[in-house]
Amino acid sequence: MVRIGRPTGSLLGERCHVPSVVKINVLTVPAEQREVLEQRFASRAGAVESSDGFEWFELLRPVEGTDQYLVYTRWRSEEDFRNWMSGPMQAAHREGGEGGGERPRPAATGSTVWSFEVVQQAAPKQA
Repeated sequence: MVRIGRPTGSLLGERCHVPSVVKINVLTVPAEQREVLEQRFASRAGAVESSDGFEWFELLRPVEGTDQYLVYTRWRSEEDFRNWMSGPMQAAHREGGEGGGERPRPAATGSTVWSFEVVQQAAPKQA
């Protein structure tokens, strides 16, 4: 079964779909900071997974020709993403380092967020 967005009702009784929202955070990470970045994401202990409207997460490591990691998250709606950004995400980034000490130095030297709506998707056919 392939799902494109979530079904919602309309005034005409038709089925329309509200698309999921994809946010890709493009992080510029110097070679000497790659391991640090990956360890920080590995130790994030499911911080985003319990957020309302969260659908998917992937950390994509560059293979060649770039120093940019992609942090892919998928959300039920723009509102769900904004709620996470203004609540749990901000709180996690405000907290100090291990044992409540100083915040660690960022592993990335730059960050840009790209936003998309899912308009088509496919999954492998079931055998």
